[in-house]
Amino acid sequence: MSGGKPNNERVYVLIAAAAIIGFIFVLRLFFIQVIDDQYKLTAENNVLRHINIYPARGLIYDRNGKLLVYNQPAYDLMVIPRQVKDLDTTELCRLLEITKAEYVIKLTKAKNYSWRKPSIFEKQISAETYAKMQEKLYRFNGFFVQTRTLRKYPQSIAAHLLGYVAEVNNQELEKDPYYRQGDYIGKSGIEAAYEKELRGQKGTKVVMVDVFNRIKGAFKDEKYDTAAVSGGNLTCTIDAELQELAEKLMTNKLGGIVAIDPATGEILTLVSAPTYNPELLVGRARSKNYPLLQKDTLKPLFNRALLSEQNPPGSTFKLINALIGQQEGVVWPSKTYSCPRGYVSGNFRMGCHDHRSPLDLIESVQHSCNAYYGNVFRNILDHDKTVGECFDVWRDHVMSFGLGMRYETDLGIEKPGIVPKRSYYDHYYGEDRWKSLTVISLAIGQGELGTTPLQLANMTAAIANRGYWYSPHLVKAVNGESSKKDHNVQWNETTIEQKYFEPVVEGMAKVFQLGGTGYRSRLDSIQLCGKTGTAQNPHGEDHSIFVCFGPKEDPQIALAVFVENAGGGSKYAAPIASLIAEKYLTDTIARTELMQRMIEADLRAVEVEED
Repeated sequence: MSGGKPNNERVYVLIAAAAIIGFIFVLRLFFIQVIDDQYKLTAENNVLRHINIYPARGLIYDRNGKLLVYNQPAYDLMVIPRQVKDLDTTELCRLLEITKAEYVIKLTKAKNYSWRKPSIFEKQISAETYAKMQEKLYRFNGFFVQTRTLRKYPQSIAAHLLGYVAEVNNQELEKDPYYRQGDYIGKSGIEAAYEKELRGQKGTKVVMVDVFNRIKGAFKDEKYDTAAVSGGNLTCTIDAELQELAEKLMTNKLGGIVAIDPATGEILTLVSAPTYNPELLVGRARSKNYPLLQKDTLKPLFNRALLSEQNPPGSTFKLINALIGQQEGVVWPSKTYSCPRGYVSGNFRMGCHDHRSPLDLIESVQHSCNAYYGNVFRNILDHDKTVGECFDVWRDHVMSFGLGMRYETDLGIEKPGIVPKRSYYDHYYGEDRWKSLTVISLAIGQGELGTTPLQLANMTAAIANRGYWYSPHLVKAVNGESSKKDHNVQWNETTIEQKYFEPVVEGMAKVFQLGGTGYRSRLDSIQLCGKTGTAQNPHGEDHSIFVCFGPKEDPQIALAVFVENAGGGSKYAAPIASLIAEKYLTDTIARTELMQRMIEADLRAVEVEED
């Protein structure tokens, strides 16, 4: 009897423990079934569908509020492989206009991605196909339609600067967790540079579906839905009408045009020719058209305005040497040089076209004299130090105009151009074993120099401002708020004192006067300042270049025109530039005959003209 009491106590303890454990299980079961929805949601997953709500991508406007890019509805046919059963594949293939073999490939691809998660089976089906599928969708277990948007262009302009949108690739999926397979992302141009601002934020809608895959309504009064947030609207710096004109003027031509507002650095037009219709890279058409554009021998996808850095600036670069020569004290407005039809030093001769002689500084710009700048450049390099040291000083001056550098703003892809370093010549000729005559071609913008149309336009803006420039950029505002601070728009000062710009500007004004190289492109109503150029091309006809700004005393536009294989700058590049300036400054074109002649000109085979 003495051992019974402890045994009873152990029994009571076991009973109490079992009761407590049972109470815990009952309490947990009550919490799961009555209070917590989590497991109920899991159980109901077979009758629920989570649908991504894609936001409307932000719209893009020009500087005057004209719509450049908007959205149109598109429809993706989605599939959840594990739910696909008892399917009439013949009917589905007929609706989608695909073969059964294509059906198998698409479904296998979806299975490889996930058996349980939805993925795109057929993207961007037409509105007509979508309407037909709505009536029969209940017959296709595991399939549903998801709405999204595609880009639409009211005008077929500005393809290179606007860019395009396409499906994310594996690298982009790994880089940013925001994206899922089948999502779209900006691939180039403004669409890529401002992707985060334009894309918005995806939402989710949870709906109930019946056994026939038909949506029966919202789940839990939309308690678990999240709203999509539309992307931000962008106001571009370009002028749509000016862009359209510039692209027309470059019909049947290769090259680039960039126009800048000198007071702000805003790009007014950016043209790469040949261009393409931006609609070609929208939706399902892109998979067919992109390879064709890539194979085109004229390279319409290549942005010549930003990436053609191998082309020398030609005689437009004489403006820079005129400014550097004054700053270094080796030339002044009244200084004259004779021109015996070229620059001559010993057995070396650098030819020049016919003009009166001798010339002073202003006249040297007006007549684009090679002999004058051969003398100026050699005096810069043979000044008061070694040639190498003087070359470094010269190069620093050149770089201060934005040549040989990237601007690191919202353009993103631009090339830096080429301004050779002293070490480049030391490598080829030996340290301190080369002379000013070795690099004399730099005097007239030839040799190892390389520039893009963007850099030439920015250089011209710096001259128009008499010594400073703003970082070029393509977007004015996001949702009405300035984007300058977000994209590093900076004020930059050249190394040339303001007083030295006036003789050069005066010479540029005389380019449009009688005897000047741009006389035939003069604009009587507004005083423009310009400079012709011819870039030597070892593979064919030389390239035609022209830079200008206007008006002279209140510059509102600075631009560069580069036309490949078109000969001298005065015949084609100059009139094209003056027509663009006329349109922007007067809002009309009075010289309609000249405009039509430029539009119709096919410059694939023209004679070379000296500038």
